Amino acid sequence: MTYYAPEGGLPPQTQLMTGRAVFTDAYAFIPRGVFSDIVTSFLPGWDGTRLWLIARPMTGFSETFSQYVMEVAPGGGSDTPEPEAEAQGVLFVTEGTPTLTIDGQRHDLRAGSYAYIPAGSAWTLWNHGADHARFHWVRKIWESGGMAKPEPLILNEQDIAPSPMPDTNGAWATTRFVDPTDLRHDMHVTIVTFQPGGVIPFEETHVMEHGLYVLQGKAVYKLNKDWVEVEAGDFMWLRAYCPQACYAAGPGPFRYLLYKDVNRHPSLRLK
Repeated sequence: MTYYAPEGGLPPQTQLMTGRAVFTDAYAFIPRGVFSDIVTSFLPGWDGTRLWLIARPMTGFSETFSQYVMEVAPGGGSDTPEPEAEAQGVLFVTEGTPTLTIDGQRHDLRAGSYAYIPAGSAWTLWNHGADHARFHWVRKIWESGGMAKPEPLILNEQDIAPSPMPDTNGAWATTRFVDPTDLRHDMHVTIVTFQPGGVIPFEETHVMEHGLYVLQGKAVYKLNKDWVEVEAGDFMWLRAYCPQACYAAGPGPFRYLLYKDVNRHPSLRLK
């Protein structure tokens, strides 16, 4: 299994400026060509680390989550990664072998590793390997909804059989790391896979907000009123109720990391 991960750099001065980036009230599209050195950030408490911050709560954009594409050099990492005690996190590793410790328990991660870190956990992450570690970090304030806090989860997608959507003959499937009936979780981070020719055959329009990072392949994605060509390394944010559909153009599987908020009453007080 391979996963696309950006490596930065800058385009040459001879390259045309015309690109595919789009920012609207309903969706945002950040193509992989935007992931250059000039748009990286750094974080307090993280050594040897840079990141691309691709979603954050702000007016007219993400309302429930933030998402980083992290790059940790050999020897880099943090003993104090999370500044907010109410924030839960999901890590998904695309390259390298970082070491994650949660409440004193060590976990050696690799490509395909998924880690759920409950809010309030004491955790650290260091890269003791010889190569850069690259991973996604999704953060969301945990809303209890009267439920007990979930426990940590350390899994690998290669050990989980995807769940095919009904009546698709496996052309559209979802790899789920969390039991959908476990209402302690108020967000799901999954991997969606379309085989060549697979489609979302209707315009999904729903309350869940989405972040989609393309891990592999290419497709044409319906975002609100627009059909957009997407490929590995691209990121999409979809506002709640933004219509969406998909046609996987091939030649290989089209796969993306998907965030959505779930299982909670919406606040009746506008923020």
